[in-house]
Amino acid sequence: MEKHIKTPLTEEITKELTAGDYVYITGTIYTARDAAHKRLYERMLNGEKAPFDFNDTIIYYLGPTPEREDQVIGSAGPTTSSRMDKYTPLLLEHGLKGMIGKGKRSIEVINSIIKNKGVYFAAVGGAGALLSKKIKKSAVIAYDDLGTEAIRELYVEDFPVIVVIDCLGNNLYETAQKEFREENFID
Repeated sequence: MEKHIKTPLTEEITKELTAGDYVYITGTIYTARDAAHKRLYERMLNGEKAPFDFNDTIIYYLGPTPEREDQVIGSAGPTTSSRMDKYTPLLLEHGLKGMIGKGKRSIEVINSIIKNKGVYFAAVGGAGALLSKKIKKSAVIAYDDLGTEAIRELYVEDFPVIVVIDCLGNNLYETAQKEFREENFID
């Protein structure tokens, strides 16, 4: 099913999303990759405040290429989500509701998504140039020293994603494989 949502990504919204839904996001989202996640995690464990409020936010696992003249951001394709799995449950506990990336998630992350009523979206890998056209504003807000892995605040309009894991733990990667096997009589 196709759905259009606006941030903040509240629990009321996540409860309406189902694995397999095509979703178009409009509003503010944040970027963070491996190095930023590690820094966030370590600082939060030490009781330090995060550089932005995680409540009802979405983090896009992205390290964009440098923008060219007349561009807000360079190519903006997703990175492999599993690299953030160690850090994700803590961020979900602090209010994070959505993540955008690509690839499978660990059972610990899936359980935390269920517990915290979050959602995991996938963006199309290899489509970074096209995805960047949906990003209307971009500003580094933390960890500038990390270069492309700095945390950015983005404003997106109709940013296309697919719900992979919904707040009930339904997992499109598993259900799609099962349906394919059943439709093609594969054991």
